[in-house]
Amino acid sequence: MTPLRIVRRARDGVAPAWAAVHPVLGRVYAARGVLHAAEVEHRLASLAPPAELPGVDAACALLAEAIARDRRIVVVGDFDCDGATATAVAVRGLRLLGARDAGYRVPNRVRDGYGLSVSLVDALAGDAPDLILTVDNGISSHAGVAAARARGIRVVVTDHHLPGPTLPHADAIVNPKLAPDADARLGNLAGVGVVFYLLLALRARLHPGDRAERDAREAAALGRVSHKNDRPDLAALLDLVALGTVADLVPLDANNRCLVEAGLKRIRSGRASAGVAALFRAGARDPAHAVASDLGYVLGPRVNAAGRLDDMRLGIECLLTDDPARADSLARQLSEINAQRRELQTAMVEQGEAMVAAFLARRGGDALPHGVVLCEEGWHPGVVGLVASKLKERLNRPVVACAPAEPGSDELRGSARSIAGFHLRDALAEVDACRPGLIARFGGHAMAAGLTLSRAALPAFAAEFDVVARRRIEPGSLQRVAWSDGELAAADFSLELARLLRYAAPWGQAFPEPLFDNVFDVEAWRPLGERHLRLGLRVDGAAATLEAVAFNVATAPPPRARVLYRLDVDHWNGRERLQLVVHHLEPA
Repeated sequence: MTPLRIVRRARDGVAPAWAAVHPVLGRVYAARGVLHAAEVEHRLASLAPPAELPGVDAACALLAEAIARDRRIVVVGDFDCDGATATAVAVRGLRLLGARDAGYRVPNRVRDGYGLSVSLVDALAGDAPDLILTVDNGISSHAGVAAARARGIRVVVTDHHLPGPTLPHADAIVNPKLAPDADARLGNLAGVGVVFYLLLALRARLHPGDRAERDAREAAALGRVSHKNDRPDLAALLDLVALGTVADLVPLDANNRCLVEAGLKRIRSGRASAGVAALFRAGARDPAHAVASDLGYVLGPRVNAAGRLDDMRLGIECLLTDDPARADSLARQLSEINAQRRELQTAMVEQGEAMVAAFLARRGGDALPHGVVLCEEGWHPGVVGLVASKLKERLNRPVVACAPAEPGSDELRGSARSIAGFHLRDALAEVDACRPGLIARFGGHAMAAGLTLSRAALPAFAAEFDVVARRRIEPGSLQRVAWSDGELAAADFSLELARLLRYAAPWGQAFPEPLFDNVFDVEAWRPLGERHLRLGLRVDGAAATLEAVAFNVATAPPPRARVLYRLDVDHWNGRERLQLVVHHLEPA
């Protein structure tokens, strides 16, 4: 696989413009473009107002009328964690705002495919909805929207995916990607964030209070319940908003960090919903110490597993229930499904790596495509995105992994993951423009996308995708790079700094958790399980040995190593201790 090169972030002598910050944290913030305290205070009052969300007024008018007339509202979600949390937020929020007949449906992955399809509209006919509210989908559902409106059903689309050249003829479309300003403050919302903002705007319309709350003051009032006006407390949904936002890997810009941090604070204070609390228990994590990585690596995969291998309704029901016992039962089921997913993923990734290794053995490294396309008859269509993600990390080039939509099908479902600087959806649009008909359907983001194509079209698609990738990717960008925030002095290896860094921000996509690199003497090591190592490291000038853990390292470490790591707080038996988590090590 592609070798890794450690690169230190440029510092240029820039320091934050406020004094009360630890020097190490200051340089971490500065390297991420944060120079003022207000940018990391994460106050809800600093949220962009709902009025900035395109289409929100028309959508609010339709929903307000539906609630006033007791219309049946059906939320149509998606089968990933963003879609599940968005569905739960929509249903919970609508009920809080007075909707007495609000339910949901999730497409069947095989029968209906993604989004609001014609087959799903036909299946909904028995529910006789008056209004369909899509969450985390719908911007590309032209036929489904048309079919619903032909039946007299109103359609409100809420989505955050990039629109195509034409929009569906919905009654209202709420999508931050439709803002005329490319740098709009809401441009990076996840699907759950979009519908949460819609609910904020709807609350302002239904419960205006003593002030006009269609401007920035709506954000300042978030979470406060006015007893005079009995305004519903939408802050109760923030743990779900945080979970979906982190799990969908949208950039954690200032606005998203505010949402995520507000959700984490609710979780840490014991105010999480029954389902989120149950998922923490199922993952053996303490919610009192919750951070964004818990949402991304522990809770998110459990919810996602339901949509990948089983029925996403399990995940949604876990997030909707207020019964702790039922939530625990559903969370246990989700954990069991997730364990199956991990086993399947491991086998599929090994097959994918074997395919790449066989190709390299036959053709050599120079022949490896810039855009890699893989397909295997026995792969599961719900797990190919994880395969693409793992291989993308190891090859450092965009990867599309495909599988039959169902055993023996001529239709293939593909999931793509990208590297920095290569916009996946734009690349697929270019393939579609150059070779019309190769791709039946596609959609997504810059870093992740999905597509459908026929088995017969796969070779031509793979060739054209590589052509586009070679045109768009500079050869130097194919080098695997790990970014470091520099070295730490011996005195910086403290539990105090580890705690500070852990809770300094919701770290995540586009706002990465701090990693450092130093040269250490490896004074001791031993296996930890089958694929991990426990290490004793000493940095020059230090009096004590530092405890470290390295995951997925099967070989003995060198006696002196350059190590890329993060400072971590290890919670065990009610005690805290400093621990280094090793991301990469190489001979010094």
